[in-house]
Amino acid sequence: MIRSLTAVGMLVLVAACATAEPERLPEADACLIADERQIPVSVELARSPEQRSKGLMGRTSLAPDSGMLFIYNRPRDPDYGFWMYQTLIPLDIAYLSEDGVIGAIRRMTPCPSKRGSECPSYPAGVSFSLALEMNEGFFERHDIGVGDRLVLDAARCQATG
Repeated sequence: MIRSLTAVGMLVLVAACATAEPERLPEADACLIADERQIPVSVELARSPEQRSKGLMGRTSLAPDSGMLFIYNRPRDPDYGFWMYQTLIPLDIAYLSEDGVIGAIRRMTPCPSKRGSECPSYPAGVSFSLALEMNEGFFERHDIGVGDRLVLDAARCQATG
């Protein structure tokens, strides 16, 4: 009887772990500035190599005005890119300069393969220091494009508008 209860308990624990959403990273309020418009967003900050490597893998959803900002200590080359291995939701990615100006935007689709080597890469095509992943269609819906910028300081967002 005790063995059966232990086995059932272990199965429940494994099932709970398998369905749990991945842990969220620290967040910051920010805004995207396009012409005179400000679009407020909340971004998780991926600063470490481990956080950047994990990214949004395993997430089943992303709030409409939320995303993940990948922060690099030095600029990445134009051929550096992102992939969608184990990423379950379609995303758009904006590649930004150190001062937050968008240099390129790409649409990325989930890769169903169990092997990362079979997933396509989405190179930036421009040098970048920041990369912002948002839900697919976010940038288009808000008419955000190359030359627009991201401001991480929410107080500065308010003052610019």
